[in-house]
Amino acid sequence: MSRTVGATTELDASLEKHRVELTGYCYRMLGSAFEAEDAVQDTMVRAWRSHEKFEGRSSLRSWLYRIATNVCLDMLNAGNRRARPMDLTASTPLAQAALNPRADNVWLEPIPDARVLPAVSGPEEAAVAKESVRLAFIAALQQLPAKQRAVLILREVLAWKASEVAELLGTTVASVNSALQRARATLAERPADDTATSDPLDEEQRKLLDRYVKAFEGYDMAALTALLHEDAVMTMPPFDLWLRGPQDITGFMATMGAACANSRLVPVAANGTPAFAQYKPDPDNGGFMPWAIQVIELSGGRVAGFHCFLDTERWFPLFGVPLHLDA
Repeated sequence: MSRTVGATTELDASLEKHRVELTGYCYRMLGSAFEAEDAVQDTMVRAWRSHEKFEGRSSLRSWLYRIATNVCLDMLNAGNRRARPMDLTASTPLAQAALNPRADNVWLEPIPDARVLPAVSGPEEAAVAKESVRLAFIAALQQLPAKQRAVLILREVLAWKASEVAELLGTTVASVNSALQRARATLAERPADDTATSDPLDEEQRKLLDRYVKAFEGYDMAALTALLHEDAVMTMPPFDLWLRGPQDITGFMATMGAACANSRLVPVAANGTPAFAQYKPDPDNGGFMPWAIQVIELSGGRVAGFHCFLDTERWFPLFGVPLHLDA
């Protein structure tokens, strides 16, 4: 039986209400902004096509999560596990720094908050949601087998009951509890990154970011050194190089990264943390050209990390920022 126009519109609206939270789930599973959006679109298409067979034995939301989980598990069968540079190699001393790119599908990708963080009722819930899309947490999830990853996300991030997860995965409560225990054990072996920030940022954090912007745009290495945590990390995917410590980071910026002097930073929101779209001077056309999406990590009143994602043709449209700034 064909659907009426009204029924089709109503179904589209019902499915669309779940897009943001499903994108967040698929992003946690896949570690890729674009793969997550593809997975959600596939989920929506499958749900639309088979909705007449949906018998309402579970909620529409649970049914969509079941479809999305199957889509993600199929995508993860290819065996790709996304990572940060520090998950793949040791840090490089400045004297040995070299820019060696790797394929796009190697890297953990950033994602705009608005695409993965649905509106929530209270500040505690918002804080948990933001913590669950931090780059460090997403990287830790990538260490888990796909089904353990799904169990951990559903149980610990989305607060599903073990019985609900068992039904979704077509398994037993005992199996779900066992998978969760193994997942927790694996994550416990990875030291947690202490990069929590207030939601919203408190006054001290806002001032720290203001000082960071002033130091970076002014390319003031002394001021930047004073803001960096002693174990601060800088990464630049698609290059596998990563640097640790203020001396190597500012040394790199003053030499190999010197073209970033006089950049401009435009605030964006990524992975539950402060972030900026970085533009550097455009010598050919005037004004400023896109250079990176910077995801900033704060800890103990310092900048603990800045992760510069350089594929601007992909990232800047995703974050809704222009591909050129006037002078």
